[in-house]
Amino acid sequence: MARLRYVITLVLACADAASGWPAQAQAPEKLPVVATFSILADFAHNVGGERIEVTALVGPDGDTHVYQPKPADAKELGAARLILANGLGLEGWIDRLIKASGAKAPVIVTTKGISPQQMREEGRIGPDPHAWQSIANAKIYVANIRDALIAVDPGGVSVYRVNANNYLGKLDVLEKDVTAEIAKIPPGRRQIITTHDAFGYFGTAYGFRFIAPEGVSTETEASARDVAKIIRQIKAQNIPAVFLENVTDPRLVRSIAAESGAKIGGTLYSDALSSPDGPAGSYIEMMRNNIRELSAALAQ
Repeated sequence: MARLRYVITLVLACADAASGWPAQAQAPEKLPVVATFSILADFAHNVGGERIEVTALVGPDGDTHVYQPKPADAKELGAARLILANGLGLEGWIDRLIKASGAKAPVIVTTKGISPQQMREEGRIGPDPHAWQSIANAKIYVANIRDALIAVDPGGVSVYRVNANNYLGKLDVLEKDVTAEIAKIPPGRRQIITTHDAFGYFGTAYGFRFIAPEGVSTETEASARDVAKIIRQIKAQNIPAVFLENVTDPRLVRSIAAESGAKIGGTLYSDALSSPDGPAGSYIEMMRNNIRELSAALAQ
């Protein structure tokens, strides 16, 4: 009988072990991180890996310029241990939302250390917030996010450093590939029309001239005079293509193409990623999609 009781006890102990008991053997709770939009969330996911749970307030194909916060966003911010913002005027709504949420987490401006380009909108000069369109700048975003995660979660320092280094290596490869593809496009053909002025950093980094009928914000509507001026410019300079964007109404660009005779070159991803199963489900896929679309329209 004593031997039988011993066998039963041993079997029960093995079953408990297999079920994940005791509690300290369970996976640790993930660090809740909130990013203002999908591109920042992708950077954070690549650095934080399985150690964090990252939420993007503005999701795939969303327009951060005109986003209207929801009550659920305040709840997400209130529970966050870290909040990641772009800064440079991109998220005009974020300060009010953080105040309303009562969030206590540190707010990290991920463009710290980036030299902002200036741009004109409605007669005013201000910083261009689309700094991620340069891969060199993307590396600065990643380093800032790495340092922010280490500051709030020192126990994960080795994970964050290894993940960041691995991802920075992937960005190095991406930059080489993008540069090689651009070299195939004749310099005289590197002029295109986009819906709004989101590609200034890309143009500076890779030798393109982007002309936009709208200003930095997608709230800004192009005037009839602006549109007419762009159509004349397309014809005079033989600009080969106009491009759509995933976050803006395509009708304006289609109208310009029809009036000017320029080719519609496809869809570029500017301010947001696509859905995960789309052509730009990550930052790296977004940049590869964009250079693929540019090359297809301009290389010939």
